[in-house]
Amino acid sequence: MRSNLVKLRTDSGLTRKELAGNLGISEISVRKIEEGTRNPSPRMAKKFALYYKRGLDDLFPDIFLIRYDTKRNIKSP
Repeated sequence: MRSNLVKLRTDSGLTRKELAGNLGISEISVRKIEEGTRNPSPRMAKKFALYYKRGLDDLFPDIFLIRYDTKRNIKSP
């Protein structure tokens, strides 16, 4: 679950239906994106970022945050 998205929405006093209307998408899409069962398209993610005035890596760290795996840089003997 992307609890940061749910918190932003509820802190703004919005229902899923209201947010969906503001973004021009369905309420079901908002629910699935918040629950993490659906990833937003790059265009949709940008709509969320512009709406909340946040970075993509802040809203969707599971998709947009680059993490370095140092174990992959280790060579096998």
